[in-house]
Amino acid sequence: MAPSTPAQPKPMRADTERTVRTILEAAERVLSANPAATMEQIAEAAGVARTTVHRRFASRDALIAALAAWATGRLYEAVEAARPDTTPPAVALYQVTANVLRVKLGWGFAMGALPTDAPEVARVHAQVLAACERLFTRARDAGLLPADADLDWARRVYYALLHEAIAEAPEGDTAVDALAGRVVDTLLHGVGGRS
Repeated sequence: MAPSTPAQPKPMRADTERTVRTILEAAERVLSANPAATMEQIAEAAGVARTTVHRRFASRDALIAALAAWATGRLYEAVEAARPDTTPPAVALYQVTANVLRVKLGWGFAMGALPTDAPEVARVHAQVLAACERLFTRARDAGLLPADADLDWARRVYYALLHEAIAEAPEGDTAVDALAGRVVDTLLHGVGGRS
């Protein structure tokens, strides 16, 4: 007997998808400012009726879970948009960094609310991790990282640099781009400068 695959959710109509996105974007704004905000406050910020929010999300927890899943999807798209498997490694590393910073800054509440036991979130995170591992291997092979570099350690340092960069909360694309350059430069060259 062939293994069964999980049923895929039925695709949403375009207008329903827009409404859900509007609600999720409003939820991110409202919950970032006030993590205790109610469904009613989120509905008001989204410009929809409270019943619309309740029809789309059975509970506040369901809304937050959907918000976290949505943000995880944006993170995956941010990494893939940089084409980490085909773009020259230095360019890809910079673009992944800038893209990820934008997602993590724009979806900060949702990224902090990621449920670690949600299968879809875990699957997407595994894909992002695999893409990062491939990119770091390509960076080493291109000579951006030393041939004997511990890639697991380098990746963990990179994640820590991203975390610190997010703590700066830069405003605007120019500031994010500059910060992405700083993260990549620090990863590749350290803080002591180039010799």
